[in-house]
Amino acid sequence: MIKLVACDMAGTTIDEHGDVYVALARCVEEAGASTTPEAIQEWMGADKVEAIAALITKGGGIATPEIVQAAFLRFKELLADFYEQNPPVALDGVEDAFRELRSRGVKIALTTGFSRDVADPLLARLGWSLAGEGTTHDDGGLLDAVVCSDEVAAGRPAPHMIHRAMESTGVMDVREVLAAGDTTNDLKAARNAGVTAVGVLTGKLGLEELAGQPHDHILAGVKDIPALLE
Repeated sequence: MIKLVACDMAGTTIDEHGDVYVALARCVEEAGASTTPEAIQEWMGADKVEAIAALITKGGGIATPEIVQAAFLRFKELLADFYEQNPPVALDGVEDAFRELRSRGVKIALTTGFSRDVADPLLARLGWSLAGEGTTHDDGGLLDAVVCSDEVAAGRPAPHMIHRAMESTGVMDVREVLAAGDTTNDLKAARNAGVTAVGVLTGKLGLEELAGQPHDHILAGVKDIPALLE
């Protein structure tokens, strides 16, 4: 029986219009490196500092700590501007799915390659809060835990964020956890964590690309998770 569903944010539960892709590419290019859509996609879902360092190096730049930190600050500036101009919204059916799962006693966690200072304003904009913290939702909160990549030793594909979500929600058995995401790194992290790995088709990758990764299920979206668990 699944007791915890841990979902990625951008592209999985939140439609942020692909702005994270644009911001990541631009900050790397401004740091003097070249990028390709394929290289950016390879690092989607990963910790953004780790992604920026790898992309700068791959693109022929010099990834000193100072350059990487400056590029990361620029990434956050760009993303904030994009989100202000075109606010992110919840993907279709996600909030209803979360409410349905929580009504069944299933815990809901979000895991993200964003740092806490990026994730919190994004969640506040959506009106998503932790249970007991107060919210516009009638159920007293949509989420049970939020784990950011700067709070663990390594981001995806490492399993640490999923395991931290388990720790935060009191779930001890990996067989009772489902992790969902729209990128290959999401699926790799789920497999590394030993949990049920679910790919969703609400991001940039199609069925063939996600199905080529180790997984248990591929769904149209998070909205289909309640039916899957039935």
